[in-house]
Amino acid sequence: MADPQQQDNYMKRKPSNSNVLVLAALVPFGVSLLILVGLTLSATVISLTVVTPLFVIFSPVLLPAALFIALAVAGFLTSGVFGITSISSFAWLATNLRRSHSPEHPQRPRDDADRVAQKTDEAVRQAQETVHQAQKETATKAQKDISETRKAHKESVATS
Repeated sequence: MADPQQQDNYMKRKPSNSNVLVLAALVPFGVSLLILVGLTLSATVISLTVVTPLFVIFSPVLLPAALFIALAVAGFLTSGVFGITSISSFAWLATNLRRSHSPEHPQRPRDDADRVAQKTDEAVRQAQETVHQAQKETATKAQKDISETRKAHKESVATS
């Protein structure tokens, strides 16, 4: 269980400006999505109520009934999608706010930057070693080729 003193410290902290801005941006978004959910659900139920007697009276054919069922399912699915979007937005907001209050949060970017700097230094060092090794090999090979060329030239001059 959580320590009561730890909970008191958590409650005494003030939210940062960025957290307030995130909250101010996402609450209207979530509320508007919830309103869309309600409107879509209401429109679906009202249309079902109005259209059902018309289908019963005017359509002994199954095609309009299938259309009616498809539209009803589409309405309920749309309502559900808006609801899930709203709930997931609020869940993301809560997770984001909880992460920003963690004590290691400010340390994390600094650690990442240090790790990237260390990897970069290692890569530069390895590249320099590879270049020096290639230069040595090239110089050795060039000297060997020059000496072989001189030797071949001396032999060709001596035989002529």
